[in-house]
Amino acid sequence: MRVLVIEDHSALRGSICQGLREAGYAVEAASDGEGGLALALAAPCDAIVLDLMLPKLDGFALLDALRTRGSQAGVVVLTARDGLADRVKGLDLGADDYLMKPFEFTELLARVRAVIRRRYRSAQSSIRVGDLEIDTVARTVRRGSRVISLSAREYGLLEYLAARRGQVVTRTEIWDHVYDFASDPSSNVVDVYISYLRRKVDQGETKRLIHTRRGLGYVLGEVV
Repeated sequence: MRVLVIEDHSALRGSICQGLREAGYAVEAASDGEGGLALALAAPCDAIVLDLMLPKLDGFALLDALRTRGSQAGVVVLTARDGLADRVKGLDLGADDYLMKPFEFTELLARVRAVIRRRYRSAQSSIRVGDLEIDTVARTVRRGSRVISLSAREYGLLEYLAARRGQVVTRTEIWDHVYDFASDPSSNVVDVYISYLRRKVDQGETKRLIHTRRGLGYVLGEVV
């Protein structure tokens, strides 16, 4: 899943980005509102961590511009403002959640997970596809009684496929949601990581869950 962090405080921005990457997310970052808006519109995000007090374009204006342009990203607002009027304004403009500064990163991570679940209309923290179970809080994967060990990138790809379970997911969509802009979209890395997942998820199983739709993309599901 892709998360965009828009925060002008460099140390805090770096800390949030590092924590999100360690949690397996593809992360982009901006230090001002104009840059954040440009990144948000350049490629779809699953979640945005948004500071309100930004240079060039403040958080309220950025949020309004995003929703006006149809962005469906879940937005967690970070703010030192504790006034009711500010919270109401942000929610009315399309924010999904608020977190007051200072905060614990574990709480921010939980709120990011929650807005992503809502984006994909999933009320549960665990995703099941057949006998495959993905715990998005513990970030663990099991198939039946078998524990599957995945790298952060493998997990991110599987979680995105699971969020879109039963749907054809194109390579472009995978790039947009799983990889950051530093990756090279002309490479075959998507196919390589799909093959890694197949070996770990489907190898030795009588029923395959990861399917290729030739010329279209991939599907995670029991029957396609």
